[in-house]
Amino acid sequence: MVIDKKDLLGSILSSIERIDYVKLNDIPNIDLYMDQVTTFMEEQLSSSKRHDEDKVLTKTMINNYTKNNLLPPPLKKKYTKEHVLVMIFIYYFKNILSIKDIETLLAPITEKYFHNGETFNITSIYEEVCELEKSRIDALQKDVAKAYNQAMESFSNVEEEDRNYLQLFSFIASLSFDVYVKKLLIEKLINELPQPDHNKKKK
Repeated sequence: MVIDKKDLLGSILSSIERIDYVKLNDIPNIDLYMDQVTTFMEEQLSSSKRHDEDKVLTKTMINNYTKNNLLPPPLKKKYTKEHVLVMIFIYYFKNILSIKDIETLLAPITEKYFHNGETFNITSIYEEVCELEKSRIDALQKDVAKAYNQAMESFSNVEEEDRNYLQLFSFIASLSFDVYVKKLLIEKLINELPQPDHNKKKK
C-alpha cells in the first residue's frame, strides 16, 4: 500500500479549513414544519456526512429528541429558529456523547435561554460558540499536521510497503487517542453538572 504523503496531508488540512457552521442569517426567521426542518438541515449540513445516503436529521430523530427532553416541544407543530439552533448543537454532540449526557449539557441552556424574551438568548450563545470554534481552526490544523509528521517518521526500520500502512495506522491511532482523551474530559465535566429536573421542565 503506497500513500502519497504530501497529497494526503494537504487534503486533510484543506478539509479542516473548509469546516463551517450554519450561519444565523441562513436560518429562516419563520417557524418551520418538521418536513421543512429536515430539508433545511440536510441542505446546510450535507457536507459533514460521511456517506451520501446518510441522513442528517429525520422525523424520528426529532421526535426522539423531544421525547428524551433534549429539544423543547414544537409550538403548534412548528419549530422556531431557536429550535433549529438546539438541533444543530445536538447534531454535533451526538457524535461523541450519549443522549443522557447531551440532555444534561443542554438542559440549563434550554431552561434559561430558550424563548426567554431577552436580548441574550440561545441565538447569542450559538453565535459566540461558533466564533470561538472558528478561531481554533488554525491551531487545529497545526496540531493535526504535527501528529501527521510524527506518525510519518515512525516505523523507520520496517520495509516500505508495510511501513506506509503502519504509519497511516499510527496517525489514525494518534488522532483517536486525542478524541479518547477529550471525550473522557468532556464526560468528567458533564458528571459535575446537575441532573436535569424533568418536573421543572414540564411546568
